[in-house]
Amino acid sequence: MTGRRRPSSPTRPFRTLTGAVAAGALLLTGCGALPGGPGASGKPVTVMTWAPSGTTGPDAANMAGMTAMAQAYGRWVNESGGIDGHKLRVVTCDEQDTATGAGDCARRAVKEKAVAVLGSYSRHGQAFMAPLQVAGIPYIGGYGASEEEYSSYSSYPLTGGQPALLAGTAVQLARGCERVSLVRPDTLAGWSQAWLLTTGLDGAGRPEPLDIPAAEDATSYGREAERALSVAGTGGGCVTSVLGDRTETFFDSFRRLEPEGTPVRVASVLGSVDQPLIDRTGGRNSPFEGAYVTGWYPPPGDARWDEMRRVIREHAFGDNRIDPDDTGVQTTWIAYTVLRSLVEAMREPDITAGKVTAALQQGDRVDTGGLTPALRWHYEDMIGSKSYPRIVNTKVTLQVVRNGRLVATRKGFVDVTETLVDASAGR
Repeated sequence: MTGRRRPSSPTRPFRTLTGAVAAGALLLTGCGALPGGPGASGKPVTVMTWAPSGTTGPDAANMAGMTAMAQAYGRWVNESGGIDGHKLRVVTCDEQDTATGAGDCARRAVKEKAVAVLGSYSRHGQAFMAPLQVAGIPYIGGYGASEEEYSSYSSYPLTGGQPALLAGTAVQLARGCERVSLVRPDTLAGWSQAWLLTTGLDGAGRPEPLDIPAAEDATSYGREAERALSVAGTGGGCVTSVLGDRTETFFDSFRRLEPEGTPVRVASVLGSVDQPLIDRTGGRNSPFEGAYVTGWYPPPGDARWDEMRRVIREHAFGDNRIDPDDTGVQTTWIAYTVLRSLVEAMREPDITAGKVTAALQQGDRVDTGGLTPALRWHYEDMIGSKSYPRIVNTKVTLQVVRNGRLVATRKGFVDVTETLVDASAGR
């Protein structure tokens, strides 16, 4: 395949009382609203952010930092007069990590007349996307936890999701690994992981990795670790694992079996390994020390995150749900940055979901302050891929864990379009 992008189309794309009161404003349904502050003159703009909060169980997802970040963002802009004179009304919803909860949150967005759903997390795209599509509400900057985020015409993703991360991992591993073992979920999505990594390594002239399917809910991965070491346990070998929350469990099993004196390079992606996990597992003594990690955004210590950190310090009121190093929190920040840019460019007294959608499909590129490449969702910006039709950002960052911190191994972003398109064509 010679072309990598579609041709242009003529049709286009609680330490203080204040913090306690804000947290207590959440409704019994798991949803709450933050009113705007003084100084706004246009009609209020209502948006929604949802994420599971307080869920329990070994496989539960808890992403409460995302809704908390949305609330802090709303306080910040409203205290500064709103967005282009519009108060920002932030509605949050506990998605509960269930299809029922996701559907309820989407219907709440419709009822509240939200102009967009921003920076949210849900693994239940089939439940939430249909109500948004019917109502014409755009879904901007989801976490990428559901396939519908990369296929629905109502979705405007910020990143290339896990496919882009896997393609970037292939770039990392191809540079210094003679042999690679991949431990991935024994699911259809896991098979896609293997195919993407194989495609990327093949494109770099490296041999096919040893593909090791594993149960997603295991409490130990000794057998899988032994198989991984059978290929990667000598000089020049590497092991990568993308098991979500169970990635930590696998690498714990792996490090126990790893021969002393011959450390094996390991690799993973953000979402499976991030700075909070590294901190929690020992920092520079973590089993992830020296690991390659592929991300969507700059490393947590990058100066481009300084404004977000300042807003959290000044407007989150000590809310310990918000970790500025968490990828979900970062995603929510960027999604709200996108909306702010769109509304400021529209110069409209009344912002509606239809107008936001038109701005997404026909407007100029959005600058996120260097946290992503400039973003635009016109038809011609989407990669020519049947598997990932809504992806417009095919760039990732290459990082490594050094002295307990994620740092960049290469300046700027790395484009993985070729691997994504080749992998899609071969499926």
